[in-house]
Amino acid sequence: MAQAAEPVARRRMTQSEVDAICARHDRLWQARPGGARAVFAWMDLSGLDLKGRNLADADFSAADLTGCDLSGARLDNATFFGADMQDVILAEASMRRSDLRGACLRGADLTGADLFEADLREGTIAAADARMGFRVIEARARHETQANGACLAGANLERSRLTGVVAVAADFTDAVMKDCKLVRANLKQASFRGADLAGADLSGADLSGADLRDAVLVGVNRQSWRTDGARMEGSLTDDRSSGDPVSRLPAADMLRDHALWCETDGREGKPSVFDSVDLRSLKSIRGLNLTALSARGAIFYGLDMEGVQMQGAHLERADLRACNLRGADLRGARLAGARLNGADLRQAQLGPLLLSADRILPADLTGAILRGADLSGADLRNGRLAGADLSRARLHGCQMRLTDLSEAVLTGALGLNSEGMPA
Repeated sequence: MAQAAEPVARRRMTQSEVDAICARHDRLWQARPGGARAVFAWMDLSGLDLKGRNLADADFSAADLTGCDLSGARLDNATFFGADMQDVILAEASMRRSDLRGACLRGADLTGADLFEADLREGTIAAADARMGFRVIEARARHETQANGACLAGANLERSRLTGVVAVAADFTDAVMKDCKLVRANLKQASFRGADLAGADLSGADLSGADLRDAVLVGVNRQSWRTDGARMEGSLTDDRSSGDPVSRLPAADMLRDHALWCETDGREGKPSVFDSVDLRSLKSIRGLNLTALSARGAIFYGLDMEGVQMQGAHLERADLRACNLRGADLRGARLAGARLNGADLRQAQLGPLLLSADRILPADLTGAILRGADLSGADLRNGRLAGADLSRARLHGCQMRLTDLSEAVLTGALGLNSEGMPA
């Protein structure tokens, strides 16, 4: 009969000891004398403060990190194999390509963390035992956190490996999980609301009772998955969306006519209307002149729209998630209630549209969702962003003079100073 795993004794470290190891690790990264890689394998760091530290490539194998604060830390390529990370705080931490196989993350806070290509597959630590040969080392039992899921809201899990992971009741709201491997994962009662799972492998995964509302499930491998009781209203799949397929319309001709109408000041061509149309199959409308286009509630998800001219366009409630809008001209555009999660809006023009010498039309993003969007260098002057959600958005170098940010959500937004304005 298999014997229950026994707890292992780990050496307790003090805050001053950890600080000294971190200092040597930092010297190593700066190529300064006296540097050494941080190795915390089999150590007890529970409850200690490591927030903001540079611990890339550090070794935390089988360490006890229960309740440890690692928020904002740089942990790229770090090893957490078999670590006990219950209730750990990793909000906004960078954990690109980190090894988390077999780690226990019950109740962990990974809000906004970057786990690109991280490895969260199954894994087991086994210690040598004179009587048993090997015995399995497990995380300490914690009844009060047994049912509490980890929080990965807004986290970047693109191309990460979570095969066989147990993430019951975990929160993946608005997470980026493109091409993620979730084969045979236990995801019962988990929340994927608004998450981008495009290209993910969910074969054999158990999503019973999960919340998949408004999730992106384009190109997902759904072979043998279980979705008993799952909520999927508003989810975007290859064959289902809230919009009419663009194949029913002569889209190319309509766009060409609209561009001609714009370029000839209305003398030729005619304006086009794409309200509530699914435009995803167009793939690219890069650089087109679509001034004053009407596309209320349309689905643009993932389209290449770099440099597109959509001044004064009606895009209320449009789905522009993951779109490439770099350098797009959206002056005076109506984007109230639009979804722009994860969109690339670098150097986009969202300032006012000059209608006459004394009249301007500001861009309207009232209530728009811009979680995780990149607005670096964008022009948002005079913009209406009242009630907009800019959580974890990048705002470096934005122009925001006279921008209305009343009741806007700026949690985790990057590039702001202490007064909530671009640094």
